[in-house]
Amino acid sequence: MNTTNLSKEQDRIFSIDFFRGFTMFMLVGGIGGLFSKIDLSESGVVLRFFQQQLEHVPWEGLHFWDLIQPFFMFIVGIAMPFSLTKRWDRGDSWMKTFKHVLLRCLFLLLIGWAISSSPTTSNFNNVMAQLSVTYLLAFLIMRKKIVWQLLISFILILVSDLLYRFWPVDGFNHPFTAGQNFGSWTDLMLTGSLEHGNWVPFNAIPTSAHTIWGVIVGYILKNDWLPKKKILVLLSVGVAGVIVGFAMSPYIPIIKHICTSSFIIVSGGWCLIGMAISYWIIDVLNVKKVPMFFAVFGMNPLFIYLMGGRFRSFFAGLVDPFIYRIFGWTGEVFLIVLSTVLAGAMLWYVCYFMYKKRIFIRL
Repeated sequence: MNTTNLSKEQDRIFSIDFFRGFTMFMLVGGIGGLFSKIDLSESGVVLRFFQQQLEHVPWEGLHFWDLIQPFFMFIVGIAMPFSLTKRWDRGDSWMKTFKHVLLRCLFLLLIGWAISSSPTTSNFNNVMAQLSVTYLLAFLIMRKKIVWQLLISFILILVSDLLYRFWPVDGFNHPFTAGQNFGSWTDLMLTGSLEHGNWVPFNAIPTSAHTIWGVIVGYILKNDWLPKKKILVLLSVGVAGVIVGFAMSPYIPIIKHICTSSFIIVSGGWCLIGMAISYWIIDVLNVKKVPMFFAVFGMNPLFIYLMGGRFRSFFAGLVDPFIYRIFGWTGEVFLIVLSTVLAGAMLWYVCYFMYKKRIFIRL
């Protein structure tokens, strides 16, 4: 497989394609739901650990699966300096670009609302709806100096924290209690319901920091610094973010459902660490064959997010009658794993076919 064309799309920083593809693969590849289908109550500690890490924490704490949405918001931000500066370099005005971004965010919001809502209920808590806000906020400040971008990102986090602590409405003034916080109030006001598993639409404001930090990392990767300096900066700040975020947790619990400030900082730290390691392995050590598998998933993020789950279910329906008859004697665990792997492989081939045919679904 030729990775050259893929790399050109991100100015030869192939780790960006990998990071985006890995995130999309985790979102729709079926891995997250794999362990949920298997009863591991009698299994060893290792398998139960992986099962736990591929599920959201019920309320307070942090599992690996809680990092996938921050990764997504973050990698979108990283790509912005590459894609938008190309438009400005070819002569597009800021206003023309702003109108394009505004229209894109409107479509993201409508798509996010549509795929999560029913004929009688509304929901703005999915990735697309949240991204419509974070992308717009990150764009509005992306041409400012990095210090101002950082300042604004932390102001968004601070304002969110203060609103949760001091919101005066009775019943919604318990900052870290499920269903009784400011975020839940915004959910009730926007949708008329609290039946969304304690996820709240206001998360789009504090998690905008992830997209803003992604923009800053995009500029760092575009910079002519030596690779070693880029890696050290990303890694050191990332480790500091993880330490600070966990140090805050006794005072501000790490809660993904409402994106508390400690969660934003600790997950942002993991985003930086993940990007630093990806850049080192893929672009510095030049290891590209295995990452290519994931990069293919990242070439059509909108398509794979909207259709990936449906395609995977369709493919699973095609292969299950065969594997259950041929391999039924092997037991449930092997059958579930085989079904997931085959359906995922077929979904990957759809993505690879679209890449080879240069079919990219974009807003």
